[in-house]
Amino acid sequence: MTLHYNCERVGRRDCLKLGLSAATGLGFTDLLRLRSFAVEAAAANVTGRKMPSAIARPKAMAAQPTSCVLVWLDGGPTHYETFDPKPTAPKEIRGEFDPIATKTPGIFYSQEMKKLASISDKIAIVRSICHNQGNHGAGNHYMMTGAPTRIPVGCGAFVSFHPSLGSTVAYMRREELGALPGYFSMPSMSRSGGPNFLGAKYAPFVVGDDPNREKFRVRDVALPSGLTEGRFESRRSLRSDLDTLARFADPSAGDPVVAQDSYVQQGYDLVTSPQAQRAFDISLESDRVRDRYGRNAFGQRALLARRLVEAGVPFITLYEGGWDHHTNLFPSLKKRLPGFDQTVATLIQDLDERGLLDTTLVIVLGEFGRTPQINKDGGRDHWSNAMSVLFAGCGTPGGQVVGATDPRGYSAVDRVLAPENFASTVYRKLGIDPDHILYTPQGRPAHLVSDPTPIQELMG
Repeated sequence: MTLHYNCERVGRRDCLKLGLSAATGLGFTDLLRLRSFAVEAAAANVTGRKMPSAIARPKAMAAQPTSCVLVWLDGGPTHYETFDPKPTAPKEIRGEFDPIATKTPGIFYSQEMKKLASISDKIAIVRSICHNQGNHGAGNHYMMTGAPTRIPVGCGAFVSFHPSLGSTVAYMRREELGALPGYFSMPSMSRSGGPNFLGAKYAPFVVGDDPNREKFRVRDVALPSGLTEGRFESRRSLRSDLDTLARFADPSAGDPVVAQDSYVQQGYDLVTSPQAQRAFDISLESDRVRDRYGRNAFGQRALLARRLVEAGVPFITLYEGGWDHHTNLFPSLKKRLPGFDQTVATLIQDLDERGLLDTTLVIVLGEFGRTPQINKDGGRDHWSNAMSVLFAGCGTPGGQVVGATDPRGYSAVDRVLAPENFASTVYRKLGIDPDHILYTPQGRPAHLVSDPTPIQELMG
């Protein structure tokens, strides 16, 4: 198995430090309970106030039946070698790859984006999002939340000053959810992909196992070995009987059993739900479909994401590490980009063929772009003055490029946009008002996005 790291040697498995991976020794309900307690305890510690029993929940606006698949390329993918080639720049800037024509006249991608180029009429590329956070920790937070960090943070930092896009969508769309959680992340959670003050219920459900394995298994979506369905229901009934006792049923008694009931119920729902069982049974897909996505971990996770969209999950993150190319950029990309190109293009096409693209937003991005100058090690370094972001679906007009960088790709120079505009676009497309105000457990108001202006060219 290949492990992908960024320049700080932070791998995707390091997310386990946060206690948020389903691969730990704890069960799903234990994780929910512990994470919720940690969030509330941290808030109480900062304010010196008593821990609240619940977060104030403002009424959500009417939501559209839409979903989002966010493909997160951790480390910062190069814009030059993907969607913003610079053929007239000097070789030390333009690099080794040539531009190729797309299906859309006048629009060019880089040479390894062949399949995406063939469906450019379904795709919009934004080339002019930029910010001032040139390290992984801060850049990740800004793009994953739409909010800059409150204090300077290091490149390898795991920080959360604001709820992530996925957690917010799950929270705002909570009333329409069934047995499945509203937010998934595969195979791990991005460092700033958590719920912050929204609480553990809106953290991502992490599917850490590889769907390309023959014995792919999602923890907490199957009965434990040796426990029959009858015994499971008996234990559930016993717990229900015990909970009718006055000591447990009276909230004023302060018993922790009452507080954990909602988490236990989520665990029961996942184990007993036919919807959940079917969504994760990737073996139901034909060999032709599985081959089309690519018989590798990323390809099969993208296929699983499509199945979760069909099951009504509003937000799925596909976390792909290894895009921090300070060295050997071109040999690495020649190996990796063809598979990436195939999988993302297939996801968009498959959603379209199934009538799901109109209600599913597909996004591809990382925390920033890469430097114009190729360094002495044959790589490109961090560069937040320019980046490219792919959008498709959910009413996004395809066959267009929004904004531009200068002829050498140094900076966004036309239709300059910020992460706030990116986040506002995502929220609008998912039926959420980006100017909505959330409230922390201490009653502090927090706007979803400080600038709620979406990218109008993408709104249709």
